[in-house]
Amino acid sequence: IFPPPGQPAVLRSEILQGMDPERAAQLVHELPPRPLRMNFPPMGAPGGMPPFGNMSHNMNHFRNGPMNSNGVDSTLSRQSRRLYCGNIPLGIGEEALADFFNQTMIKTNLTAGSLPPVVSVHINQEKNYAFVEFRTPEEATAAMAFDGIVFQAMTLKIRRPKDYQPPEGEVHEVPQIHVPGVISTNVPDSENKIFIGGLPLYLNDEQVIELLSAFGELKAFNLVKENNVGASKGFAFCEYLDPNITDIACQGLNNMVLGEKKLVVQRASVGSSRNQGGPSGTHNITLHHNLTLTGANSTEVVHSTVLQLLNMVTPEELLDDQEYEDIVDDIREECQKFGNVLELKIPRPVDGANISGVGKIYIQYSAVEEAAAASRALSGRKFADRTVLTTFFDIERFRNNDF
Repeated sequence: IFPPPGQPAVLRSEILQGMDPERAAQLVHELPPRPLRMNFPPMGAPGGMPPFGNMSHNMNHFRNGPMNSNGVDSTLSRQSRRLYCGNIPLGIGEEALADFFNQTMIKTNLTAGSLPPVVSVHINQEKNYAFVEFRTPEEATAAMAFDGIVFQAMTLKIRRPKDYQPPEGEVHEVPQIHVPGVISTNVPDSENKIFIGGLPLYLNDEQVIELLSAFGELKAFNLVKENNVGASKGFAFCEYLDPNITDIACQGLNNMVLGEKKLVVQRASVGSSRNQGGPSGTHNITLHHNLTLTGANSTEVVHSTVLQLLNMVTPEELLDDQEYEDIVDDIREECQKFGNVLELKIPRPVDGANISGVGKIYIQYSAVEEAAAASRALSGRKFADRTVLTTFFDIERFRNNDF
């Protein structure tokens, strides 16, 4: 235990008494100053110290890393430089995970300098998570933007450690950085957070994201599941990158019929602009009372003779004339199994024009019963490796091509 010249020694008599001298010397550098007789987190747990097996690596880092005036890395400094990374690929090594973060941050210009931002990685293979430590707090904050990024077919969940405390006066600890193509797995409470209830249980994350993305690019999405990893509970939360899309998506998706269920889509929380009694400029967030909904509401589903099919075709597939005709023939042939098809409309993209309904299919049957039978049979089936979603559509809007 040798402090820098002119600095007092760090005493840990109550902790170090009777301990192996070499281990005691390591602990002086590893443990930041804390009040004695506290309950420390378990080794390797979120917010706790790494296992002692990595201690020599940590010692080298702390000798070369940022030091405070006492030569000991402070608790706040280290907390601000570390991130919890869950759902990591099975069997991944520390070096491979560090390389992924380093390369991705350099590629997206989120580094604070020319050196690699990651200085150490500690993996708990048994529980499938890791702690990643960065050179600076700013780089750790920037790396929060990678929450939801896909690495070796696994969607990473990136969070602050449980013992993290944001700097005094800082309210929003998550950076306002969006990495194109990355959808965060954490949807924070805000006036733009959307609740989606009544989802068919067979839909997975990718299929619900595809449905929601029809209105715009998603910033965050979370399909609620049993114990966070099991079967879907039938409801989700999301937030769009463009706040102006929030009400448009709610209006377009609310009351949509998927199979035999009816979606309930609305803002999950209300900001101060909707709280008449709140002081001007404040942001008191209150959750809606009906957020307990986990499925369709009790309102009877309104059927019609027109069925709308979603998630079957992409705009790119409709560009080629021959491919378009093949799609029309295939869909007409299949849909005629459930009733008399009067008309089939599949809007196509046109260069320089904004055509509504592109990517959706509209089928008019001669009777409501036929459309209902087709909805039950087609919903959840596969078409070109996509899960088909069905909903009834207003007959007048169908006739006017108001898609």
